[in-house]
Amino acid sequence: MPHILITGASSGIGAALARHYAAPGSRLRLVARDPDRLDAVAAACRQAGAEVETARLDVRDRAAVRCLLEEADARAPLDLVIVNAAINGGHPTGDVETEAVAFETADINLGGALNVMLPALTLMLGRGHGQIALMSSLAAFAPLPDAPSYSGAKAALLAHGLALREKVRARGVKVNVVTPGYVKTPMGGDYKGWRPFEMSAEAAAARIARGLARDRDIVAFPMRLAILARGAGLLPESLRRLGMHGFRFQIRKRR
Repeated sequence: MPHILITGASSGIGAALARHYAAPGSRLRLVARDPDRLDAVAAACRQAGAEVETARLDVRDRAAVRCLLEEADARAPLDLVIVNAAINGGHPTGDVETEAVAFETADINLGGALNVMLPALTLMLGRGHGQIALMSSLAAFAPLPDAPSYSGAKAALLAHGLALREKVRARGVKVNVVTPGYVKTPMGGDYKGWRPFEMSAEAAAARIARGLARDRDIVAFPMRLAILARGAGLLPESLRRLGMHGFRFQIRKRR
């Protein structure tokens, strides 16, 4: 019975991944801050035959996150931890992000991710088995001028994840980095701007699960946008600036 823990599981990609993995014989530990939405996702997963437990938790609470991971792992070794919880960045009028927004985004998207990843890694290295998936973004390759703190946090996750993957690959632990493009989610709906090749959360979850099963170092999609994003850093600044102009956006609201 695979034991899977997913943070940010109450909506969007996290919820879609929970539903994707929900099946008879699967054991899910779903983590999020919104109890009502989390309970609704858990109910759908139980209906699909999965054994489900939930935890209302803010990933910025390092001690609480560590306790949760250790408790869950003690019941049954965690086979897969999907580090997904995140918020968007940006400014409602397209201005420079405020310091408050920048620090909150970094604290959740990077600090919170490390709070989950590092204790999970310690547990998995102790037994020589497990897999950790870090939810980054194509913005890690092609930073968005309207979301510098989001882009920076996702780029840091990409670098950290790939470095750890190489460091621990011989010790039985897999580390993968997921870099989606535009996905139809409540968080994505807060962005007012062009969203090329946007896909459903369910389609994204299927691609992520397939990439993790194949142990891809980077699970990047959609392919055409991923190729453009990964090549952006090789372009002269003038061409890169021209290419990124179409990706300008405003954030509708702060969550």
